[in-house]
Amino acid sequence: MIAAGHEPILVGRALPESDPYDGPGSAVRFPLFFKSGPLFYTELQISLLKWLGKAEIDRIWANDLDTLLPSIVVGRHRKIPVVYDSHEFFTEAAGLTGKPLRRKIWLFIEKYCISKLNKMLTVNESIAKEFRKRYGVKVDVLRNMPVLKSIPDVTTRTAFLEFGIPTDLPILLLQGAYMDRDRGTSDAVDALAVMTDVRLVLVGAGIEFDESVERMNDPRWKDRLHCIPRLNYDKLRILTASADVGLSLDKGLHANYLLSLPNKLFDFIHVGLPIVASPMVEVRQIVEENGVGVVLKDVTSEAISDGVAQILSKPREFWFSKCMIARENLHWDVDSHLITEYLEG
Repeated sequence: MIAAGHEPILVGRALPESDPYDGPGSAVRFPLFFKSGPLFYTELQISLLKWLGKAEIDRIWANDLDTLLPSIVVGRHRKIPVVYDSHEFFTEAAGLTGKPLRRKIWLFIEKYCISKLNKMLTVNESIAKEFRKRYGVKVDVLRNMPVLKSIPDVTTRTAFLEFGIPTDLPILLLQGAYMDRDRGTSDAVDALAVMTDVRLVLVGAGIEFDESVERMNDPRWKDRLHCIPRLNYDKLRILTASADVGLSLDKGLHANYLLSLPNKLFDFIHVGLPIVASPMVEVRQIVEENGVGVVLKDVTSEAISDGVAQILSKPREFWFSKCMIARENLHWDVDSHLITEYLEG
């Protein structure tokens, strides 16, 4: 956005653990009373309506469906262009499964809002196809890929030692800002009973992360399970580069997961970390086309163990070279021109 001549103002909710924002641009955070559920979304919509109605802005970039209705209402009233950037398949997410009334409400909001747009962005081709089929709107793909950077020097692997994690065994890394159900976290922990010669490091937060913390002292793991609370991007990148295998084990029990393209996939590739992945549509395509890891048939302890063994049977240099070739076509500048085009259009 800055490259396109705009000064961004990031707007969202304030959390107790939110770090101070130091740019680019500025940030506005709402201290919402409700933390989840219908009242949270109602409070968020009202807060966005109030702020957008008074803010000195000339464009609105709405990330995900829960910000789109206030953006459309204010945009049409103030004659401000609105860009819809859908980061997930919101109406098919796990949180709406088994809740037909809530899903129906969000589908109504989605249909109403998208009908007011000329085009939109989403994070991968699979989700784009679903939106095109559902609403007949033009949908472009802007993948959330990292900027090309030099790779951290991690030959001594001190990043793990700083957290008290020994480096005597190969280290598997599973990261996730929200390790909810069906993201494969508990499956990775269970697989330690089969994989007796590796360590598993979890970095993130969420219900299955918290449950894994409680399981750390299980004698079956023999002190090979390690849990690190959520880290900032730069620290996490160093830790990622220091690992031996990256795990991406989301399960396709909901369309949102089935069609997802996790950011961690690109984070792994960019630092040369080979991947063991579950068979999600977009993930399979990236991993297999670029030869940067192993795609499992299903997420079981035995399958995870076999996948890890396949990775470790080849030298790290083999996978590193594959990742370095892949990242030349999987970085931010490949798709980011769409931002300028949308802001100028």
